[in-house]
Amino acid sequence: MPSYDASADRRWLLRRPWLLIARLVVVLSQLGGLALVLVVQGNSRDRAVQQRLARRILTTLTNLGPCFIKVGQALSTRPDLVRRDWLEQLTQLQDNLPPFDHETALALIEAELGAPLEQLFEEFPHYPMAAASLGQVYRARLADGHWVAVKVQRPNLPYILRRDLAIIRLLGVAAAPILPLNLGFGLAEIIDEFGRTLFEEIDYHCEADNAERFAALFADHPEVIVPRVYRQLSSRHVLTTQWINGVKLQNRQELEARHLDPAALIRTGVISGLQQLLEFGYFHADPHPGNLFALPGKTGAMGHMAYVDFGMMDSISNADRLTLTGAVVHLINRDFAALAQDFIDLGFLNPNADLTPILPALEEVLGGALGENVGSFNFKAITDRFSELMFDYPFRVPARFALIIRAVVSQEGLALRLDPSFKIIRVAYPYVARRLLAGDTAEMREKLLEVIFDRDGRLRIERLENLLQVVEGDQTSPDLLPVATDGLRLLLGPGGSSLRQRLLLTLVRNDRLHTEDLRALLGLMRRTFSARKLASGVLARLNPLAAAA
Repeated sequence: MPSYDASADRRWLLRRPWLLIARLVVVLSQLGGLALVLVVQGNSRDRAVQQRLARRILTTLTNLGPCFIKVGQALSTRPDLVRRDWLEQLTQLQDNLPPFDHETALALIEAELGAPLEQLFEEFPHYPMAAASLGQVYRARLADGHWVAVKVQRPNLPYILRRDLAIIRLLGVAAAPILPLNLGFGLAEIIDEFGRTLFEEIDYHCEADNAERFAALFADHPEVIVPRVYRQLSSRHVLTTQWINGVKLQNRQELEARHLDPAALIRTGVISGLQQLLEFGYFHADPHPGNLFALPGKTGAMGHMAYVDFGMMDSISNADRLTLTGAVVHLINRDFAALAQDFIDLGFLNPNADLTPILPALEEVLGGALGENVGSFNFKAITDRFSELMFDYPFRVPARFALIIRAVVSQEGLALRLDPSFKIIRVAYPYVARRLLAGDTAEMREKLLEVIFDRDGRLRIERLENLLQVVEGDQTSPDLLPVATDGLRLLLGPGGSSLRQRLLLTLVRNDRLHTEDLRALLGLMRRTFSARKLASGVLARLNPLAAAA
């Protein structure tokens, strides 16, 4: 299976000048006209002009074919590269294209799977259910009666992508200094990361592996459904999976008409996304409405939802996962110095950057977004504001975070489509707070100690109280008993040795006994975990209507 190799692909194309010149004529004629318009009107302060430019960019990339459509999708997740005025149009970029020839698709299926179509499927349609930039999907029936989705790759796709990626890299690096974009540095690395991801996406063996790995991670979560892969009916260019008969997560009225709960589905989508990023370290990078389906049923407060299309997946390191978890807490606690250090650890800021002018800017952008209410935080609005900061301060988005940003923005956009008042932090922060307070992993225990103890070893009661208040205010899971149980288990169990040691050190400082922190802690516990509150939480879980009364 071909893989992405920037140097080798460039040499391959330069040795075939007839291919390079022919494609360049098409690409430059389209991009040249676009560039001319951008040079003349790109600096306009007229919002209508910028909207027209955004639509022109959208049309041009679409006309240039699959690779350029993917470029547009990637750019739509990069607020550090693209003006905020243009992001809205680029996020609307759809990779829906006319299907390729049906007979060609059938011949490819038979060649790839090594048997006539009638031996492989009991029933096969005469047209695809959907066509996208990289392939098209058919709904077929097996001999045992099960319906399956058969995804067939477009012909000559590796060749098309190899050619166009080499051209994009040549043109991108050459034109970077004159483009009206905040390119910063590392453009070649960003394009290479995009190319590697794209070639992984067209390897259907890889996608099958991704789907099975994703299914294993959510095996104990009945609210998340992953379609089964039929390995005997799959190859590198054909992928057959269980057909998901659900409702696309794009229309609230349609969901309600089918007696599905949008709020419960939003919660499942956001929580499962957080689990992927902050627990599993392996995530679905393209959670748009076409890849998420609502299904009947609920598990507690969580609706049932299916993921499909596992071509665009990525991993996040353990160090990054832990830092992101801490960043959420630092953000809510308005600890902007610690948050700036998180940006350095994640690679968004250079370790040698002068933080003196950056901290006030962070507080202005992020503190203003939070306001007095944690729930007012909007991730997309923040990425838009950061696109302004990145022109004035040494911020950059590391290439490895391109897909993470895409996933988070897509997830929030999907939730906002179903509920315009949705605020992602209202779900994210209670989730992070519960994980910290449970301390069920060594990394969570370490992060909890960092959050609730200062550098001098003193207990920061206000931070702990903040965590408990967030959990207590989580309307979708009001029962405090599991939190109390997990906290007690942590404090008394073998995993709590560091916590017990820190608490002891707060009592004895400078050869003197200090009991004020202990008294404050006991007071907080009595207020938070009173018998009345615990009973009310249990009642709410058992009978929500009775609790409300």
